[in-house]
Amino acid sequence: MPLFPIDFDDRKEVGRTGEKVSAIGLGTWAIRDYSRAEEVLVYAIEHGLDLIDTAEMYDHGRAEELVGRVVRRVGRDKVFITTKMLPEHLVSRDTVLKAARASLKRLGVDAVDLFLIHWPNYTMSISEQVRNFEAVYLEGLARYIGVSNFDRSELEEAIHATRKAEIVVDQVHYSILNRDIEVDLLPYAIEAGITIQAYTPLERGAVAHNKHVRKIAAKIGKTPIQVALNFLISRPRVVAIPKTENMNHLIEIMGALGWRLSPQDLEYLEKNVNPHNPNTRRFKT
Repeated sequence: MPLFPIDFDDRKEVGRTGEKVSAIGLGTWAIRDYSRAEEVLVYAIEHGLDLIDTAEMYDHGRAEELVGRVVRRVGRDKVFITTKMLPEHLVSRDTVLKAARASLKRLGVDAVDLFLIHWPNYTMSISEQVRNFEAVYLEGLARYIGVSNFDRSELEEAIHATRKAEIVVDQVHYSILNRDIEVDLLPYAIEAGITIQAYTPLERGAVAHNKHVRKIAAKIGKTPIQVALNFLISRPRVVAIPKTENMNHLIEIMGALGWRLSPQDLEYLEKNVNPHNPNTRRFKT
């Protein structure tokens, strides 16, 4: 049996909000060709990939401006926008709101769907920075809030720190080649109703060269990229956010939806691709 129950839903709930987004979204980090990226994002949204991830630090705000152009083309109601705030802005409520409004201006929207703390500010307590950050929700600048790059203990502290908002997402590095979160963070997130957004899910293409991933791909008639993404979205509460500027690559990514790896293939990959240490526990429903 696989370590986790198989999630067959191609639309995943955001926290416990009742709202769902596509199990695969698209990121906007390190874009080289903004014109091509815009066309790819528009096509993706028009074909059901409604989750777009960005951040103020991506190319000094240019990525947020790109998302803004995309939103104007497809319509605000067609996109679930996630953006992220640098930890240096978390020192006060005022600095949080100033940074948030700058992001919204670049995005050309009145509010984002989800605002995340990009990573913890290690000069202050988790509870203090989260309470300052909560202002984006209280002021109507974000419908939901969450965190990024928080480990299990930091996430737990953040959850308990909020007053009126709820932490609904933790965006972290997770791929079939990097499964560290399966030991502690992912089981906790599943139990707590937190959505995991997996960034760098393709390890910049490295997943396609793994012999075990390639073996399963050949067996089932899929590409290694599709197998690697499907492995992630088969996990409860996990959404994958790869990045591409290539239309053919986008089509390949979209081909990871609409099916799931079998329990036997999942178990094979778990045992042979970056296997865990012996202390990894099997998740119990």
